[in-house]
Amino acid sequence: MAAVTRFHLLQPSTLLKSSSILSKYHHATPFFTISANNNTDLRQFRRGRGYRNLSTIPPLRCNSENSSSSTESNHSIVSDLLDYLNESWTHFHATGIKFSGSLRLCILRMTEAKRQLVAAGFHLLNENEDWELKPGGRYFFTRNMSSLVAFAIGEKYSIGNGFHVIAAHTDSPCLKLKPKSASSKSGYLMVNVQTYGGGLWHTWFDRDLSLAGRVIVRAEDGSFSHKLVKIKRPLLRVPTLAIHLDRTVNTDGFKPNLETQLNLLLATEADKISNEKSDASSKAAHHQLLMQILSDELGCQVEDIANIELNVCDTQPSCLGGANDEFIFSGRLDNLASSFCALRALIDACASPDDLLNEHAIRMVALFDNEEVGSNSCQGAGAPTMFEAMRRIIDCLGQKIVGECGFARAIRHSFLVSADMAHGVHPNFVDKHEENHRPVLQKGLVIKHNANQRYATSGITSFLFKEIAETHNLPTQEFVVRNDMGCGSTIGPILASGVGIRTVDCGIAQLSMHSVREICGKEDVDIAYKHFKAFYRTFSSIDRKLKVDF
Repeated sequence: MAAVTRFHLLQPSTLLKSSSILSKYHHATPFFTISANNNTDLRQFRRGRGYRNLSTIPPLRCNSENSSSSTESNHSIVSDLLDYLNESWTHFHATGIKFSGSLRLCILRMTEAKRQLVAAGFHLLNENEDWELKPGGRYFFTRNMSSLVAFAIGEKYSIGNGFHVIAAHTDSPCLKLKPKSASSKSGYLMVNVQTYGGGLWHTWFDRDLSLAGRVIVRAEDGSFSHKLVKIKRPLLRVPTLAIHLDRTVNTDGFKPNLETQLNLLLATEADKISNEKSDASSKAAHHQLLMQILSDELGCQVEDIANIELNVCDTQPSCLGGANDEFIFSGRLDNLASSFCALRALIDACASPDDLLNEHAIRMVALFDNEEVGSNSCQGAGAPTMFEAMRRIIDCLGQKIVGECGFARAIRHSFLVSADMAHGVHPNFVDKHEENHRPVLQKGLVIKHNANQRYATSGITSFLFKEIAETHNLPTQEFVVRNDMGCGSTIGPILASGVGIRTVDCGIAQLSMHSVREICGKEDVDIAYKHFKAFYRTFSSIDRKLKVDF
């Protein structure tokens, strides 16, 4: 959700038969293959280590139509979400690709969303090239390596039929390195940062932090490549001031100056590489020590690094928590939890060739960047990325220039689910919620309402979305902000107003939103996944039963 105002990688596989689910949270998936006898894996998540031993077997499909309904209903994606979160330290890692050599080598080094889609039989498109599409096909593309659109075309699609879309965002509040990050204070090498979004910045103090993001590297032939980087070891820290030097902090509150007191500690000056040699080195944009660490991680020379775009990240792995292991403790739940559930629902709703056999619509996921700062960017929901893709799809399938009428009819038949995390009621601050709208963890997706259109939900769209849940025995909740409090917003109103697409705003309830470490219920993750998958599979039949503008 916006601020106050407003995959280690495995070789992708083609269609392979799924093995049976081995246990509730340890099963074969399109992304990881886990040993049934490895009982230490979940304990590692509980202890916060997060990473599991992965086999070298190529990823498998799961959730095929041949699976029994009872098996599918018991299927959980929680452990896969934990893997996704632990790999996706940044929005680039959540959607992007590491380029190296040929396209085939690129595919073998894909990061999370792209790798999952390729493994599920989706074909990579390029926005700069002509598209060749056909009914029954599965496709996707990325923009800026931080936003993504994936879609599957129904076998019975005809021009004018609708798009069934789930949209989410890949970015989260964080600290980002300034273009010139190097500074020195009192004998320490410090790293200067910008605040991105409306984070709870006090939660970033005294955490084991590191860096991840993307780097532009110069090759020997003079060309440039785009590479992702992640320094997994604790590298940085923002230390708090001892209470002995700030006696009133517990009464007056911790209110750090974000420009002067949020700089990160990298090393002592004695640890500079060759004392950073000369005046020229001292004027470098980034510390030589930091650049050397990056070059070692990338396997290149420091002088080959042409530019960097790095986020500060918490190194503590995502894990299960609580006395009953019922919670997920993690950074970036807002909004990678929604992104993963949407992506996984699309993949599994199209896992079998029969899934699209009788589909008249186009199933789509759209993941955008920069929601936390207003979405006004080339890769944000404010850009026409999704609607341009819709027009191109219609043009390709029409095999000729399709007039405005074809696109307009498609939009009228379309429906968008704006999926962004929701505010669960806080047990210590119950009065912050309207008394009749207090979503709780583990009780299903939260449908968000706001009379002033901070959310795009209407009576019609909420009814249709709840009807899907009722048909599949899934719980839902509702949220309205108090009249004496401001209301956040989502990409829902931006997209709904773009071309007039029907939209519902919903999300998984969570606590500690915009903290460096957030909380949600693991049952809600599975409920969201089932609800989204049911939306893809059954919305057409439910929508036909309701007549409004006729």
